[in-house]
Amino acid sequence: MCAHGPGIAVPTSSRTVRKDPQLAMKSDQYGLSRRGFVRGSVIGGAGLGAPALLPVLSTHAADGPAAADATASGGAPRAAFTDRAAALSPDRTVATACQFCNSNCRLHVDLKAGRILAVRGEDKDPVQQGQVCVKAELMPQLVYNAERLTRPLRRVSGAKGSPSSKFEAISWDEALRTIAGKLLALRDAGQAHTIANRTTGRLPRGTGSLVARLFAMLGSPNNTDVGPVCNDAGGNALAATFGLGTFTNGYGIDGATGRDDLGSARHYLLLGTNQAETHPVTFDYLLRSRKRTKATLTVVDPRLTPTGAVADRWVAPKPHTDFALLLAMLHHIVEEGLYDKTFVERWVVGFDELRTHLRKHRYTPTWAAKVTGLDAATIREMAKEYATAKPAAIFCNAGISHQLGAFDTYRVAAFLAAVTGNIGRPGGGCNFMHNTWPGDLHLPPLKAEVPERREALPVGPDYFAESILTGRPYRLRAVITQGNPLVSSANTTKVKKAFEQLDFYVYTGLFMEEAAYYADIILPVCSGLEMEGVYMRRDDRAVRWQEQVVDRVGESRPDWEIWIGLAHALAELDTRRPAAEWREAFPKRWMDYKELWDDFVAHTPGMGGMTRARMRKRAEPLRWPCPTPEHPGVSTLYLDHPSWYEAAESLDPAHRGKRFLTPSGKVELFTPELEKKLAVTGHSALPVFYTHPEVTGRNPTLAYSRTFVTNPVNPQAVTHPVRLGVPGDDAVHRAFPLMGMTGRPSVVHFAEVTHWTPTGKQLNGIRFIQIHPDTARRAGIRDGDDVRVESPRGSVTGTALLWRGIRPDTVFVPNTFGPAQKAGDLFDDPRYEAANTLLDDRYYDNLSGQQAFKCFACRVVKT
Repeated sequence: MCAHGPGIAVPTSSRTVRKDPQLAMKSDQYGLSRRGFVRGSVIGGAGLGAPALLPVLSTHAADGPAAADATASGGAPRAAFTDRAAALSPDRTVATACQFCNSNCRLHVDLKAGRILAVRGEDKDPVQQGQVCVKAELMPQLVYNAERLTRPLRRVSGAKGSPSSKFEAISWDEALRTIAGKLLALRDAGQAHTIANRTTGRLPRGTGSLVARLFAMLGSPNNTDVGPVCNDAGGNALAATFGLGTFTNGYGIDGATGRDDLGSARHYLLLGTNQAETHPVTFDYLLRSRKRTKATLTVVDPRLTPTGAVADRWVAPKPHTDFALLLAMLHHIVEEGLYDKTFVERWVVGFDELRTHLRKHRYTPTWAAKVTGLDAATIREMAKEYATAKPAAIFCNAGISHQLGAFDTYRVAAFLAAVTGNIGRPGGGCNFMHNTWPGDLHLPPLKAEVPERREALPVGPDYFAESILTGRPYRLRAVITQGNPLVSSANTTKVKKAFEQLDFYVYTGLFMEEAAYYADIILPVCSGLEMEGVYMRRDDRAVRWQEQVVDRVGESRPDWEIWIGLAHALAELDTRRPAAEWREAFPKRWMDYKELWDDFVAHTPGMGGMTRARMRKRAEPLRWPCPTPEHPGVSTLYLDHPSWYEAAESLDPAHRGKRFLTPSGKVELFTPELEKKLAVTGHSALPVFYTHPEVTGRNPTLAYSRTFVTNPVNPQAVTHPVRLGVPGDDAVHRAFPLMGMTGRPSVVHFAEVTHWTPTGKQLNGIRFIQIHPDTARRAGIRDGDDVRVESPRGSVTGTALLWRGIRPDTVFVPNTFGPAQKAGDLFDDPRYEAANTLLDDRYYDNLSGQQAFKCFACRVVKT
């Protein structure tokens, strides 16, 4: 054990972890093993059965026994009792894609008489290798689910938000005409800017482009996406540094070079990403590659996860202090001359300014040790290992995105890759998960004139609520969502109050989630198996075609059809714009996704080779950019190779001959132009350390201005400038001494929707609050006790899970639970309030809009 600050002892390697008796016991109990987060090629059906499912037969009965399932659990072969059973022999198999995480697994769904028998992985994909995780069996449970919304609904009575709200079924025509009428009335009153939409990661690809077109024609600037509650900051930082806001490297073989990309890394540095549970199948590919290359793995996380359990080194800094850790690693690399001098000299702009900046602020490992609670020697070792293991790959996810300084933290991580020459190199890169299609999907040019639009609302935190409650900078009147803001947004109590007061709200979704009870109109959507289209592994830009597996449930529709239908309802009712303009802008042929996708391919830069026919034939996904049918798709962005230069030019003719797609054509750490651009918001091209005011230790933090300026990262919107370096107070910790953080409950769940499946609630329907045993003992809490986590904003309940693999000053509260989730009633699971009730929405990244889910002052009491 290594000392990590006063009274705190945190293991720094998985070998040390496994010597701890309690952690060894917990590892067995909670499945911290490779087979704990991935399964073999075949899993069982979609009913209410236990997760230990029957082995099922192979796709073709004539092929013999279903050997693929024989060792699915990693143990001895099992008998295939259902092999060649006439009633269970599939008569059809459909290829689709799992939509519950960014592994983007291909699924082969076996059917009999139109009913799903089994879901299997893709054996011919060398990354997937036939594997799936537990979530694959949840896909059919979204189809066969008694709680599905099946018809459009209209509010009849009851206060908004009340569980006793009454709704009546109406036709699609009536629902869409009601919405269209409301939107047009606001537009005609000069209030188009008070109409807003917020998309979600569950949307079929390209729906956002349809929403953007419709909002442009209405004249509203407030078409927003899920980025501020997901992972926008990483993409923003990558774009500012390298030119494109996307994950830089790919899983598997690069078709252009024939070389393994991320599998060839010699060192993996994972910060704030529990890939074993959030990206299980692609993480398993990294583990297989690691056996071959002997690559080392360092995991940075305040708590031990299944990812940290398989690492060579697990370090546990205070929540919200990764920024300091990365600055110190960068300082050590620069001062010790561990950087790639040849690469820096040829391809990096601003290195001398960076070196001066690091020295001026004295961002040394010794300084960072005081901030993070880590050992300075450990920080130096991490820096040296990353800089000298060629190539080395950085992975980040929500653990970094959900921080107050997300954009600046990601920028420093990008600097690490740049100065060590780990960018534009197979096995290296900045693999920051981003949530949207890279570069957007383009429709044919809009011929109709569009009105001028005023500025959009700030991008964060959930400014919808602030706008509705205060009228600053103006009050929203009508909102449409494809997600569930009553669970996903910070300061849930405030968001509830706002949606109670919202004039008109349209909820689209699969179930009567918490947000649906605030709606005026409810629209039922399809699940992933009920539609065809594409699904993307947003991590490495890898896209799959998915076929429709089963008929749509009830009258549910896919989202793109909803928006096209709304456009045609607007055409019928609009007295200002000719109906022909709406109909030409949204041709009915786009109701067929194949037609819509063909137009995306024809009009989106870098996509000329991503045709439906080509993707349908592939066992592996195809990576963007892919400009021609002959192009293999790009695995390693910025690779000094003809395939990359061809792809770069296809994105913009101005990129011809450029390796990096910045104005200089090089990696930009510092330029006067970037400095000026960021200065209006209080930031600098070379980041200065600050952190959340509720991190213990009186750290430098920030203060927000009440004024608005144009956001340089999201120039369609405004933001509040900040003043950095404001001394922290730490007074909040007199009453709330611990630091809380939220995150995914386990590998079982993905956002809220999996909580509506029987298996999801059977396996993980209890909210386990992770507390260090020493902390629990001082509070009189035992393992399994009912507890309440309290913050200055509110409280939520859960069950204590005493876990030595978490910092004693930190508490982990699983998110995505909500009080409307009925599926858990079958197992007598509690109905929990949203974890985000605990969070302070005043603090957010004013560049990306990211909400600060990863730190809040709290205390835990036994109930």
